[in-house]
Amino acid sequence: MRRTIAGLRPMFVSVALFSAAVNILMLTGSVFMLQVYDRVLASRSGPTLVALCLIAALLYIFLGLFDFYRTRVTSRAGWWVEGQLGPRLFKLWMARGATGAPEASRPLADLAIVRQFLGSPGLAALFDAPWVPFYLGILFLIHWQLGTLALFGALLVTALAFATEYATRKAARRAAALETVEQRFLEQSHRNANVILPLGMTGAVTGHWRKVGGEAGLNAQKGAEAGEGYAAASKAFRLLLQSALLGLGAWLAILQEISPGMIIAGTIIGGRALAPVDQLIGQWRMIARAREAYRRLSDYLAGIGPEEARLQLPPPRQSLEVRNVTKFVADHSGSLPGGRRAILSQVSFGLEAGDGLGVIGPSASGKTSLARIMTGGWTADGGSVRIDAAAIEHWDLEALGRHLGYLPQNVELLAGTIRQNIARFDPEAKDEEVIDAATIAGVHEMILRLPEGYDAPIGPGQTHLSGGQVQRIGLARTLFRRPHIVVLDEPNAHLDADGDDALTSAIGQMRAIGSIVIVMAHRPSAITAVNKLLMLNNGAVVDFGEKSEVLRRVTRQVQPEGAQQAS
Repeated sequence: MRRTIAGLRPMFVSVALFSAAVNILMLTGSVFMLQVYDRVLASRSGPTLVALCLIAALLYIFLGLFDFYRTRVTSRAGWWVEGQLGPRLFKLWMARGATGAPEASRPLADLAIVRQFLGSPGLAALFDAPWVPFYLGILFLIHWQLGTLALFGALLVTALAFATEYATRKAARRAAALETVEQRFLEQSHRNANVILPLGMTGAVTGHWRKVGGEAGLNAQKGAEAGEGYAAASKAFRLLLQSALLGLGAWLAILQEISPGMIIAGTIIGGRALAPVDQLIGQWRMIARAREAYRRLSDYLAGIGPEEARLQLPPPRQSLEVRNVTKFVADHSGSLPGGRRAILSQVSFGLEAGDGLGVIGPSASGKTSLARIMTGGWTADGGSVRIDAAAIEHWDLEALGRHLGYLPQNVELLAGTIRQNIARFDPEAKDEEVIDAATIAGVHEMILRLPEGYDAPIGPGQTHLSGGQVQRIGLARTLFRRPHIVVLDEPNAHLDADGDDALTSAIGQMRAIGSIVIVMAHRPSAITAVNKLLMLNNGAVVDFGEKSEVLRRVTRQVQPEGAQQAS
């Protein structure tokens, strides 16, 4: 994060230079009034007035241009930061999401807050604030009493700014944390509406949302009201100070210590001196939100170095080997030493090109966890997964993903067209590659029967697809470009008989071209086309080998138990 902000240094230098020009040109009105009152009215010279007007108009044109360029640079600085950090944050956020651990942070939302601040008036006010002493110095040059009064006002307004910070910091931080919780609960509720509505949970869920959202809103409102109060006080005091400067200037003019033009000039300059502080107070909520977002982004990116290009290994063509893979998860019962329990323990097996492996076992035996580790979504706590002898950590996952197909238990298609989903949103995907994947998955004709075919849009209010259709399109996405390693987790959970037949055919076709296919299965039909079986129980390997041999051993173990129970 610091490196990215450091990259803004040239932009900030240009903003500082434009701010210098803007603040110097802000004296145009004061000098113009001073000249009109003290020179034009005294000399009654029309040509002098015309010349002054032309000069003032020219200076105001430059003022507008410099202010425009300053605003343009700050707004583009926001987009530059988003371009630098956005892709990195999205990849990191996706990688952390793949672990299955709850994600409390919303880095992309925080990045949007930082971008909005960089293009807001609050940043311009920060660059204008250092010019307050400049205006105060000019007031001291006009008369020390005017300068002293303005200095007193500046100190008081600055004190109000710090009071605003103190009054709003705690509430703003608490509101930001609760807003994250509220947003996550809303997303979960919307995603699970098909369960909440039938179970009559709508009222209770609504009540909980109002409780969380109400607390977040209350803290936000507390911070906003505190900030609004200080902003109103600052504005009122600044107007009072301008009147006081006008009155003091008039008194000094009566005493003939300053000219009438200096009265107006001093009043305008005094108001300009306090304007940046007043603007900072008005923008304090945005500044506070941006500061908190920056802090959260810094924490999120802490310890992460720059992306390094990895050695591009050749496409996998031979083997997949799992060596003593162990995976732990947190145990909150307090009954296990170290607070962790193993969901996979010393799992080992090897497969060659063309092999099909069925992974069977009871629920919670570790099948899904094994699938995630083999596809790089999770990292093993012990052991390794090797593809063509190279550990999966040595592969660039983006490059490996082109040779890997993965169908999770719960398939969800992304908003876009069917073609885009099958093509994994690759803009360079060829039509024949998309059709080939759909044909192997057995969904080509089904897609053609849709009104818009492969261009049918998927998303809210778009093409309605059944659970089985979504799963089969997900299978086509898995088989896109005929990957070397295919991992299918409960691929027939929502399929009918025709879908089962298409799945069996797809597994057979992929094996025939030399792909390694691994199927996590509960239903026997899913392992029809495999040649090997792996049996898991409580995360450990019970048996592994040729399918016929494993089934024979399992049958032999079950029969004596059944006979014993019968006796």
